[in-house]
Amino acid sequence: MTKPPFQQIVTDYGPMVLRVVRAVLGPDDADDAWSETFLAAMRAYPDLPDDANVEAWLVTVAHRKAIDVTRANARRPDPVEVLPERPSRIGQPQNWDGDLWRALKELPERQRQSVAYHYLAGLPYKEIAALTGGSTDAARRAAADGIKALRGTYPRDRDTDEMGVTGR
Repeated sequence: MTKPPFQQIVTDYGPMVLRVVRAVLGPDDADDAWSETFLAAMRAYPDLPDDANVEAWLVTVAHRKAIDVTRANARRPDPVEVLPERPSRIGQPQNWDGDLWRALKELPERQRQSVAYHYLAGLPYKEIAALTGGSTDAARRAAADGIKALRGTYPRDRDTDEMGVTGR
């Protein structure tokens, strides 16, 4: 027994597959799932055994495509009228201290990176060394020199920590 051409499969089973994906997904996503089902089936059809139950096979493919659509829809954000403020780890976004950024920008690149990676990201010096291409001792020295320079150039309030962040 030889397999019929794929176009015949689409003609014979297309309406049934559309009914299945409409029932599973609803009318909004059914057309896309139907198309994806037959694209996947077309790729796999040459390897399908001649005696396979084509209808059951197509329902299985449609089922898997419906799962894919359901998962994709779950990952999509829900539309809203107004976007909420993004939370910030340092307080309100408008409270970012421009003077601190200017002071950090004046540091040599290696010191700025070491300060940021250690004091803001919490990385150990060994990981900083791997990132910046130096030794652990060099990363520790660069961070210490950077903090020392910041203490000398950046005004420190009583209510701020060493990075100028208030209210931690």
